Amino acid sequence: MKPLPASFYARPTDVVARRLLGHLLVSTIGGRRTAGRIVETEAYLGPHDPASHAFGGRRTARTEGMYGPPGTAYIYFTYGMHWCLNAVTRREGYPAAVLIRALEPVAGLETMRRRRGKVPDRTLCAGPARLCQALGITGEQNGVVLQRGSLRILWMNVARGARIARTPRIGLTRAVDWPLRFHFADSPWTSR
Repeated sequence: MKPLPASFYARPTDVVARRLLGHLLVSTIGGRRTAGRIVETEAYLGPHDPASHAFGGRRTARTEGMYGPPGTAYIYFTYGMHWCLNAVTRREGYPAAVLIRALEPVAGLETMRRRRGKVPDRTLCAGPARLCQALGITGEQNGVVLQRGSLRILWMNVARGARIARTPRIGLTRAVDWPLRFHFADSPWTSR
């Protein structure tokens, strides 16, 4: 399986968010390999998106990864306890990214179970913080290129006819009605 090339990410963020569904996120961290099929994403469009960390062109140490080249990881810490993984899109210097919200676990389940504790398998990777914990993703991977190294997103054949739902993003207080969440409609692995 080949990694998705940087050119895959160098497109409009909502297109990338939809097209990431079905591809494989692979983590090789701490000597452990884990992987999951992407089943849910959210698009954060850039400085004009009120829900984006870079709204209004805000550029801080925390958001710097979001300004990186397309196809790199933007990982941020939230609520003082959770990591969240995004794939940077568009072009370098333009802060847009896709939040990976949920995975269907496919490899390294025992490692995921150890990292997450006693939770049902259905919730191992059902949510952005949960999937980061299950895959061992932390701020150390912020800025890594998603085509090589400890985090990769690999090309998978996506089933034709898979029903994809487009809904508003989850858990926001701004731009709550923007339909920028994408997920497989029939997947039991999504965050909600």
